[in-house]
Amino acid sequence: MGIYSYFVLPWKCLVVISLRLLFLVPAGVPARSGDSFSKDNITVRQGGSAVLRCSVDSKVSRVAWLNRTTILFAGEEKWSLDPRVILLDTVQTEYSIKIENVDLQDEGPYVCSILSDKLPKSTKVHLIVQVPAKIVNISTDITVNEGSNVTLMCLAIGRPDASIIWKHRSSSGVPTSRFITEGEYVEITAITKEQSGVYECMSTNYVSAPDVKIVRVTVNYPPVISRARNSLIGVGQRGMLQCEASAVPLADFEWYKEDRKLLNGPNGVKIENKGKQSMLSFFNVSEEDYGNYTCVAMNTMGITNASIILYGPGMHDMIDINSAVSHLPSYLLLMTLVTAYFLKF
Repeated sequence: MGIYSYFVLPWKCLVVISLRLLFLVPAGVPARSGDSFSKDNITVRQGGSAVLRCSVDSKVSRVAWLNRTTILFAGEEKWSLDPRVILLDTVQTEYSIKIENVDLQDEGPYVCSILSDKLPKSTKVHLIVQVPAKIVNISTDITVNEGSNVTLMCLAIGRPDASIIWKHRSSSGVPTSRFITEGEYVEITAITKEQSGVYECMSTNYVSAPDVKIVRVTVNYPPVISRARNSLIGVGQRGMLQCEASAVPLADFEWYKEDRKLLNGPNGVKIENKGKQSMLSFFNVSEEDYGNYTCVAMNTMGITNASIILYGPGMHDMIDINSAVSHLPSYLLLMTLVTAYFLKF
């Protein structure tokens, strides 16, 4: 190989050098005096297409598109190996390219360099890529006891930065959501049963529709009897005493007459529990059935009871007396019930 061959550069290298020397203005370098240099920003959502436009005229002798220091197109010849970058077949007064399926690495400055009448002119376009807000981490569903402290977390990404709004839908099934707070974390001190339900995290940066995820919070609490009414039933008739208790987890029920526990059997009564309700049914009421009954509701969080009177026609005076004096199971019986129940856990 001769000495001369060491100084022979490949054809494309010569083109690159000549382009840079003759008319290309690298990104970040201001145009020289007498040059035309304009800037513009183009904002595109991730995954979309960006069209970078450059105006030319009939006096143009050379034209090229660059991304930083990389040549994408020189005239109609493609230098970029990226199949997403294409030269648009537009009118003669426009030299534009299109970038398909735009991603974050495409963000940055692009320069359209033109040599016209041996004077360089450049147009700089800065491509901004926006990323829709997306929740990337959120607390799992939790179950806590009433009075506990709870922290919920929701982390999101996006460009521009995503904002986070928390809403609460109560476990009672209220259809509307109530705004709680903004930010990645929700702190609940001494949580109550009313604060159980669905917590909705909504993340948005207005690039696309908000991203929404939920956390279910279950709050355990002791039974609260909400329904226990006296009942008037004639001798020989069928009748029922009802007891309803709200509780999480659901309450277990037991029925007593005076201090005697009632069971399903041939004594003419039937006990049926469904969800938060318990029903004591009488198939054929007799005089012996009249009197005070106690509904006991219990779960792992606690125990409560309520007195219900079954009476017949003309027995209103007995109801008034018994209503004035709470006729509940004896203290010893109640403590026995509590001990027996919690020994199961």
